[in-house]
Amino acid sequence: MNIVVVGLQWGDEGKGKVIDYLAKDADIIVRFQGGNNAGHTVVLDGKKFVFHIVPSGVLRENKICVIGNGVVVDPRVLIEEIRYLRDNGIKVSPQNLKLSLLSHVIMPYHRVMDSFRESKRLHKIGTTNRGIGPCYVDKFSRCGIRVVDLFNREKFAFKLKDNLREKNPLFKEVYGRSYFSFSKIFREYLDYAKFLKPYCCDVVDFLYSKRHSRFLFEGAQGTFLDIDFGTYPFVTSSNTISPNAFLGGGASFIRVDKIIGVAKAYTTRVGEGPFPTEFNDSLGDYFRQTGKEFGATTNRPRRCGWLDLVILKRAVILNNVSEIALTKIDILDGLKEIKVCVDYKFPKGNKYAFVDLEGIKPLYQRIRGWLTDTSMVRDYSQLPELAKDYISFIEKELGRKISLISVGERREAIVRKE
Repeated sequence: MNIVVVGLQWGDEGKGKVIDYLAKDADIIVRFQGGNNAGHTVVLDGKKFVFHIVPSGVLRENKICVIGNGVVVDPRVLIEEIRYLRDNGIKVSPQNLKLSLLSHVIMPYHRVMDSFRESKRLHKIGTTNRGIGPCYVDKFSRCGIRVVDLFNREKFAFKLKDNLREKNPLFKEVYGRSYFSFSKIFREYLDYAKFLKPYCCDVVDFLYSKRHSRFLFEGAQGTFLDIDFGTYPFVTSSNTISPNAFLGGGASFIRVDKIIGVAKAYTTRVGEGPFPTEFNDSLGDYFRQTGKEFGATTNRPRRCGWLDLVILKRAVILNNVSEIALTKIDILDGLKEIKVCVDYKFPKGNKYAFVDLEGIKPLYQRIRGWLTDTSMVRDYSQLPELAKDYISFIEKELGRKISLISVGERREAIVRKE
């Protein structure tokens, strides 16, 4: 069975754990978009692993992980991640990790530009300052540097000089930044290329040769951070929804059997932008502390709110979701009452709910909490009846089955609902 996994909210839904769980039945795991602004977390034997570029399926033995052409790669970060995993006993080699030659490379000027642009904005987006957006900009401006370019000294030198001819005067004039050194960047990235070359391949040819394998496609961020369908401009710089699995992975010849959308039992987002169900009281602190709601990449505190079924319905449509994995239901264990947003009240004149969420008032349905510890539950029949009612209510509203329920951060803290 071939599966695509995507986030249904504003990211941080727990995709890393779900991917790790599903990877046991896959042969090849393909990451298809984003960059090291992503943070997928898996807890294995009490040790926390946070992935930024390497697919989280790497923790499973005898799997092949692929970084697709839709991913923008900071080679320094990727090398650090490979070394970190090796140092912690995880096998990472050219046999089980492949990097697309067509992936675009994050350069030092991308990171600096990301930070400077954010500092100049009247409305802050909440970027991670990792250079993701500027790298995608260069990609679509047709001046980007790809992984394959690093292996041709003359071509890389030409492209880097061409970029610095534009970037250096721009940085000097607009940002007051001193010039970037061609020779320093050139030498640094040739060293990165030497390390990464054994991992690189024509991913299209590789995946086609393995087309009869079992595939798992891994998305980063979430549906409402999608560059087209998210809460623009407070979004990421790539398409996060399921159709991009084919484009960003270079594998349109793979037939997908199932699309699993991952959602938290409540809602969070990092950075700026509209958030209709956000808490404005002490509940936000409760969820941040109980749910450890701090960004895996930036450690920024996440904004927290009640589950929003209106955006989830939209996400189900956009991703053509087959079924849902519901995470962090255990964080609701201590609540006497739970609210769920079932509809919106729109400001007068606002007819465009998903074009502009500003000013929308959520309409809630109240649900009784179960006040029972679910963290040790491993069989659906053992869940409290009120927790089952909560799950059934979500299924009915969304018209999709919830097949997986996460009740804790550890790998084994997952319940399958048949």
